Amino acid sequence: MALDLISYALIALVVVLHVIVLGFVLKKRPKNISGKHVVVTGGSSGIGLWSAVHCFKRGAHVTIVARNVKVLNEAKKEIEKHRINESQKILVKSLDLATSYEIVERGFKDIEEEMQLPIYMLVNCAGMAICGLMEDISVQDAKFMMDVNYYGTYYPTRYILPKMKAAGEGIIVITSSQAALLGIYGYGPYAATKFALRGLAETIQMEASQAGVGVTLALPCDTDTPGFEREEKTKPDVTKLISSSGGLMKPADVAERLVEDALRGSFFSVYGLESWILSILCVGMAPWTGFYLNMLQLVLMSPLRLVSFFIRMNFNSIIKSNSTKVKKE
Repeated sequence: MALDLISYALIALVVVLHVIVLGFVLKKRPKNISGKHVVVTGGSSGIGLWSAVHCFKRGAHVTIVARNVKVLNEAKKEIEKHRINESQKILVKSLDLATSYEIVERGFKDIEEEMQLPIYMLVNCAGMAICGLMEDISVQDAKFMMDVNYYGTYYPTRYILPKMKAAGEGIIVITSSQAALLGIYGYGPYAATKFALRGLAETIQMEASQAGVGVTLALPCDTDTPGFEREEKTKPDVTKLISSSGGLMKPADVAERLVEDALRGSFFSVYGLESWILSILCVGMAPWTGFYLNMLQLVLMSPLRLVSFFIRMNFNSIIKSNSTKVKKE
């Protein structure tokens, strides 16, 4: 009976804290990007494209960066549908972000000159995944993922960060993944690139927040994008079973949350219950994001740690069942 009362009291406390947090978050007004220049890497499809759309819908001038010129031009047509005033500009730039810093630096200088506006917001969405067991992924593919996922974010961020610091304003979004919060079967080298991005985001936030630069780390779960379709082709069956528990999100919805969180100054941007739970469990030494939210994390971390135990048991059960099946075959 006493245990039941404690449980009910804990639930009531969580609800109250959640309401307080919701009220606190809603009071934070998003920054206005109307008339400002937003650059989105990986902006030709998926979360990148829809991030560009949501920024354009807020009146921003938008540059989308990717490699394929044809796909970029198709994306430009989609963004154009959401124009809210005639003065808005859309620029497309074909650029391989993973090649070298010198190429990225030159490309971004061209973007600024052509747009004739400084970059106020950088949304890093370029990335890709090759799945498989650690020993099955070639060394070349592992290096390629690091080049695309990490350096493809590091180079543009390295270029724009000192400019934002000097201006005393700016927003940097680093799109990572749930794989930055826990290692997942079949995601070895890919997860390593995403963990690296989390470290990069936390470091930049510590270094640049006092200079007026906001940093948001986006942690999307499985999202229905062309990249996800390619990822599925190399994903082991066990990985599919484990990752399917979170469902498949729409890129427009994930991107809308990403843009909203970035403009409100949130460090983490998550979408869906599973991502939210993981962000609390793995918050660690992530930047302080307000008293009430941190109190909520403090209250929930202990019971959620117990929940995570059963989640891991389920993952291990899936892996064991698949191993038995393979041995029989």
